[in-house]
Amino acid sequence: MEKEIKMNAYECMFIADISAGVDAAAPTVQKFVNLIDTNGEIVDVAEWGKRRFEYPINDKNEGYYTVVTFKAQSDFPTELERLLNIDESVMRSMVVKIDDAVAERVARRAADRAAAAAAAEAEAKAAAEAAPAEEPAVEEAAPVAETAADAE
Repeated sequence: MEKEIKMNAYECMFIADISAGVDAAAPTVQKFVNLIDTNGEIVDVAEWGKRRFEYPINDKNEGYYTVVTFKAQSDFPTELERLLNIDESVMRSMVVKIDDAVAERVARRAADRAAAAAAAEAEAKAAAEAAPAEEPAVEEAAPVAETAADAE
């Protein structure tokens, strides 16, 4: 009989440097999301996007916020924190253990958001297919009124 490995629920928030532009944060976000996915099970990824800081961090006023809720073995968060602290494109980070109930709530919200997005996309597609192709309206030239000078 195999021993089942207990996976704890965690939440990781990190702020990526966007001094080179918002698109510069995408590789950093993808790198850490892939790392977490490799070493655990991702429950939800919430990209909060570009936010302004209350006070400057490393002489910068903005950063790209990402929150990842995941399940992993108890030794992984320490390694994740170490890697986040080493990476120069990460301005701040925090990894905290959360209750399993909180992780389940986050998972339900993520599923609800995904279902709502899929329903909205399907509705938009159905509306586009149902709407007849409209022909472009052609404007007719308005009749020119004759003036007394033109009549002579």
